[in-house]
Amino acid sequence: MLGIESSCDETGVAILRWEPDAPGKGLLAHTLYSQIKLHADYGGVVPELASRDHVRKLLPLVREALAEAGLRPADLGGVAYTAGPGLVGALLVGAAAGRALAWALGVPAIGVHHMEGHLLAPLLEDDPPRPPFVALLVSGGHSMLVEVKAIGEYTILGDTLDDAAGEAFDKTAKLMGLPYPGGPALARLAEQGRPGAFRFSRPMTDRPGLDFSFSGLKTQVLLAWQQSDQSEQTRADIARGFEEAIVDTLLIKCRRALEATGVHSLVIAGGVGANRRLRAELAAAGEKDGFRSYFPRLAFCTDNGAMIALAGAIRLASGQHQSEAVEVRPRWNLEDLPAA
Repeated sequence: MLGIESSCDETGVAILRWEPDAPGKGLLAHTLYSQIKLHADYGGVVPELASRDHVRKLLPLVREALAEAGLRPADLGGVAYTAGPGLVGALLVGAAAGRALAWALGVPAIGVHHMEGHLLAPLLEDDPPRPPFVALLVSGGHSMLVEVKAIGEYTILGDTLDDAAGEAFDKTAKLMGLPYPGGPALARLAEQGRPGAFRFSRPMTDRPGLDFSFSGLKTQVLLAWQQSDQSEQTRADIARGFEEAIVDTLLIKCRRALEATGVHSLVIAGGVGANRRLRAELAAAGEKDGFRSYFPRLAFCTDNGAMIALAGAIRLASGQHQSEAVEVRPRWNLEDLPAA
């Protein structure tokens, strides 16, 4: 299975031999190109530039992955590509290339939901989770809690009402003058901050429910920064206070979701899933409350082709595939997916 990811600013390609009982052992190759340098001057992703760069990088990465796996194109048995959600131009690059390759090789193709790819990424590890579980999907564009009864049987328990967690990280870093991409830079700076120097609210934890809202937290940080001496230590202290607020909020909501569903397994995926403080706090909470957290390896927290190859392989194995039309869905509800 060839997997192609091109939903935003990273071009990912992977090749996976389908091993139902141990999917991670079948990963033969994965390559990734990040557009960070391309967008750094603009402080964020420029969709048109992203699309053009996917055009330049995708086929060379396919060739690189095939070479790494020791395969020829004719050895492929299927092609999976991200069909949404994401930037429409970027999605179309991967979808057009994936559909064309599948047509030329006479193999089936499948469009994959980007967030289902993230949700299934921990299955690539040696000790994968088994449904039912709750998934916390936290990235630049999404913050949601999902009840997973089986692959393809998803119920969204909570969603973001404005800024997602990753987006809040990036915007907060930018307003404090940190380099792009801001989220990882802010997390590194927070490690130098003093605990308790700044305390911000834990949004929407003072009321029932599992939805997220981080725009107000971002405003609190802006006011604190503007009213401070803006020294390097203060910058680090604010970064720590902000990160602690995000992590505490996610932890509170995860505990509520596990209690509401009665399950004892939690999957954390998406770019924010690489955050060290979040991983440590969830592991500690699990030991106390009796639940287990599953994370993908750091390379598979951010966008990548391996998760798309895996999700595509699972769905092709269940008999699903796409028509020959090139179709993408920039907005796509996870609950609309059929069972696999």
